[in-house]
Amino acid sequence: MEIENVIIIGGGPAGLAAALYTARAGLNPIVVAGQTPGGQLMLTTDVENYPGFESILGPELISKYKSHAEKFGTRFINDNVDHVDFSKKPHTIYLSSGKEMKAKSVLITTGASALWLGLPSETRLRGRGVSACATCDGFFFKDKTIAVVGGGDTAMEESLFLTKFANQIFIIHRRSEFRASKIMQNRVLKHPKIIVLWKSEVEEVLGEQRVEGLKIKTDNNTTIKQLNNKSILKTDGLFLAIGHKPDTGFLKDSGVILDKKGYIKTSALMAWEMVANKNTKYQILNTKYQYSTNINGIFAAGDCVDYVYRQAGTAVGMGIAAALEIERYLENQES
Repeated sequence: MEIENVIIIGGGPAGLAAALYTARAGLNPIVVAGQTPGGQLMLTTDVENYPGFESILGPELISKYKSHAEKFGTRFINDNVDHVDFSKKPHTIYLSSGKEMKAKSVLITTGASALWLGLPSETRLRGRGVSACATCDGFFFKDKTIAVVGGGDTAMEESLFLTKFANQIFIIHRRSEFRASKIMQNRVLKHPKIIVLWKSEVEEVLGEQRVEGLKIKTDNNTTIKQLNNKSILKTDGLFLAIGHKPDTGFLKDSGVILDKKGYIKTSALMAWEMVANKNTKYQILNTKYQYSTNINGIFAAGDCVDYVYRQAGTAVGMGIAAALEIERYLENQES
């Protein structure tokens, strides 16, 4: 069986950027892109915050990434990874199709998926008023009315960010109190543009071509009055802020260290956590390579690592940095 120099798991921005760099370095990379390649950008309509493009469709941007990587010899497999064996070298990857692959190094760029409500109407209007990224899509709702679902710090941060654009924001929360930090709660509750609908849930997203409103379920008297005794909330957009789930389930029993939410721990992330938290007690991985996991030769980049920024641009940067570290790692293995 042929042993690859590098196998990249994941076909989103981080993986494709890494593919381009490793291909140009002559490492002949292979990308296991999944059965639905492209990552979260495939669910995005207009992208206006990626350098070099005033506006571009998410799938079109992914297509350009892929073509660029292919130009330098990157190979692609549209299959999912079932499980891995990183206990010995070369590292082994088992695909859902039954195929087995071996590599000197592996880069994991499987990303993270937003958690959704699971409503058919929500799925139908995703990218047409329904979003899970305020930083990505907030600008499209200038002078509009927006609803945000969630009650944690992420929901508070997204809501406050959206006040830069929207005229009014309704936070829909199923409980009678937030679980966010007190300082974030206070900022939200004092903001003149934000109204909280307590003990409420979205039953349906209304609209044919775009979001026009929400059907709300509630037994809270205050909320009922806020809705003028109706179950319909007129809004131009719906932002989900109920969390993300990193796509790292295939790493179970692999030995790769994950945090409690499933994000991959890397040397670069841990160094950042030390600085951000001013805490020298944070665990440091025994590696001299940035974006390395705790296992020698296994690297990770993009949204499966990054729980803070979650942007295409930052994912690309991480993918490039990881690719350069992999090149250095392989050179050192041969010397």
